[in-house]
Order: sequence, then C-alpha cells, then structure tokens
Amino acid sequence: MKILYYKEIKALVKELDLIPLIKEGFIAYSEGRSVVPPVGELNFDDPPGDVHIKYGYIIAEEFYVIKIASGFFNNDKLGIPNGQGMMLLFKQETGQCEAILLDDAYLTDVRTAIAGAICADLFAIEVNCIGILGTGLQARMQVQYLKDITPCRQVLVWGRNTEKMEIYQTDMAKDGFKVDFSSSPQDVAKGCNLIISTTASSEPLLTGRDILPGTHITAMGSDTITKQELGADILKISDLVIADSIAQCRERGEIFHGLKSGSIREDEIVELGSILNGSKTGRVTADQITVSDLTGVAVQDIQIAAAVYKSYEESNK
Repeated sequence: MKILYYKEIKALVKELDLIPLIKEGFIAYSEGRSVVPPVGELNFDDPPGDVHIKYGYIIAEEFYVIKIASGFFNNDKLGIPNGQGMMLLFKQETGQCEAILLDDAYLTDVRTAIAGAICADLFAIEVNCIGILGTGLQARMQVQYLKDITPCRQVLVWGRNTEKMEIYQTDMAKDGFKVDFSSSPQDVAKGCNLIISTTASSEPLLTGRDILPGTHITAMGSDTITKQELGADILKISDLVIADSIAQCRERGEIFHGLKSGSIREDEIVELGSILNGSKTGRVTADQITVSDLTGVAVQDIQIAAAVYKSYEESNK
C-alpha cells in the first residue's frame, strides 16, 4: 500500500488532463454504470463544520474509492485551511487498499472546480463578466479553471468581509484577472452573465427578480440540507436546471429547496451526465436562464483519485 501526500499529489495533478475524466465520470453515473450510495454526513455546531463521506465505484473499472472531506469554517482563525480530508483507493477485484491519498481535501477542491468549468463551458453564453459570491478557496479555483473556457478576465466579487475581498483581488491579479468589488449579490447579478456562488450561506443571497435573461449560475456552496445560496424562485424562472446527481439533489443543495417549496418538479431537472452524453438537451437559446446545482458526486472522486494514483505508478516504473 502506498501513501501519497499533498505536495506529491499536487505535482501529479499539474500533469493531468482531468476534464475529460470528470466528464466520463458524470456520464457513467447518469448511464447507471456506477454504484454511488447516499452521502454519509456529520454536522457540527460548535465549532461550525461538516464532514462528508462519499464513496462508490464505476462498474468494471479497477478501483473503488472512499473519500472523507471536511469543512470547518473557523479554521482560518487557527491558521489552517478550512478543508481537510483524504481519499482511500481499493482494488475492486480483491478489496485490498492500494493507496491512501492524504490530500488535505485538495482533490475535492480540484474536482469541484473542474465541474464548474464543465458547466460554464456547456451553459454560459459569451461571458461579459464573471460574478463570484464568496472569497474563499473555491471562489479562486472556480475562476482559475475558467482560463481555458472563456477569454474573459473580468471578475466582480462580493463577500461579507472587505479585507478578504481585497486579498482576493490581489491573489487573482497574479492569475491575470481584474477584480472589482460589488456592494451586494444583487449588483453581481446585474453586471454578470456568469455567476458562481461559493459560500456556506444558510440564507438565499439572490432571488428570481435579480437574475437577467441569458445568465448561467453555477451554485456549488449548498452541499448540505441547511445551506442555501439561491432563492427557490430562481429555479422556477430558469429554463434549464441541471443536477450533478438528481438522487443526491433531492436531499441537499438548491434543488432540494426548490422541490420542497414546489418551485420545481423533479421531471423538470436534467442530469449533467445526460447532457454530456447527448441524451438530453442543454442550452438552446442565448436568452435562457440556466442553473447548475453541484453537490459533489463520488464519481468525481473516483476519477480523480484513480488518475492521480495511475500517474504516480507510471512515473515510478
């Protein structure tokens, strides 16, 4: 059994083209070629945090994966990252543990950012400005992974903390992005036709009246039952609502709140993998409003963990 650590994992990721692999994972999921049980979850109030256990396998592939990832939101006060975690890689044939990837949740962050890039590529029209709600790690990575998706380098960011917005502006300038500050989420919606929400908010930051025609929203912060970034009426006015996993979005995320409120029916939701394989239609016209609800599916973890380990094996032959 091999143990890989953060620095080694990060170096391996730089050499991989992960977007096609993550797409293949979503397609396998939507075609019923994977086994992905419900998410295991622990929630903490004091200090606030949550732990997700995601696991599964793609049929006839080499490995199955168990991923543990946490977010403890006061960690920055302690000088450590909010995200922590690891991925465990086992052989499907024997159940033997092949590798432990002590990635400190880095691979979770990467595969989440890649899913956002896939959605932006599929559903956003020509981007005039990238709107970001939040100033944390995903607020950075979601934008960084758009570099090969859109030539747009203009970002409008909103956050609750001015100092964090200033740090975000400085950090993103190093990647070639010009960041302006917004006074409210509503102003972000007025100025951007691609909006990415990356917060842990428990109250909606945007409502239907804020969203302009032609907007695409990628919502990835609401990954538990208590989190919500979008008003449920946004789903009601949307022309296309995309779930990474319909089964999972019944229980968490923006779609959960939309179903609960009656703003949307399950038969109005399209799964991302079904659009990727061509069995369902994506955006049709430039004025449509589209929303992707990304709650994070184990097939993403399976694909990225297996790719990193196989790359390690190749480099050490």
